[in-house]
Amino acid sequence: MAELAELDDPKAREVNERHGDDHGVNLGKLRALAKRLKTQQELAVRLWETDDTAARLLSLLVCRPKAFERDALDRMVREARAPKVHDWLVNYVVKKNPHAEELRLAWLTDSDPVVASAGWALTTARVAKQPEGLDLPGLLDVVEAEMKDAPDRLQWAMNHCLAQIGIEHPEYRARAVDIGERLQVLKDYPTSPGCTSPYAPVWIGEMVRRKEQGN
Repeated sequence: MAELAELDDPKAREVNERHGDDHGVNLGKLRALAKRLKTQQELAVRLWETDDTAARLLSLLVCRPKAFERDALDRMVREARAPKVHDWLVNYVVKKNPHAEELRLAWLTDSDPVVASAGWALTTARVAKQPEGLDLPGLLDVVEAEMKDAPDRLQWAMNHCLAQIGIEHPEYRARAVDIGERLQVLKDYPTSPGCTSPYAPVWIGEMVRRKEQGN
């Protein structure tokens, strides 16, 4: 904790706080510290329990993802309110855990929109890598009905799933683009030069174009 405190940079904190992350540690330095510490599950649990954002990010880098029980991960996703902690928890830990599919199904319809967004993030990963057994038309139905009025984090996760369905599954591409065009979610999102807009019709079109050029 003392070492993390030394790494805290007021300028980095100012930038991070704009994104809802209350820490000032450069992520490159955080990863270097994690590399030095290597995997330490007991330390990871203790770091998580501090409730400090930088410590929790470090925890997620030094933990053993498969070591967590289902209920522990459910509790952690409900405690992870900083966006970066939430993102790393889902992508670095839950996705690699044997309870991932069980949690995906439970979280997808959770009344807490931040928890539900974790369910949608796990679903998006399956859309891309393991779509067998997923009800893709059913997912599009939910997106069509609920994405427009969903809270920000949940809306972002649903939009990502919509785009992924359109990118990966040609048979649903026209419907995915149509839903995006009608709902217009993130159409005016500020996008840096050289980056792809998160607006689903543009995102789908650009990623499909790249895949076709690659082929």
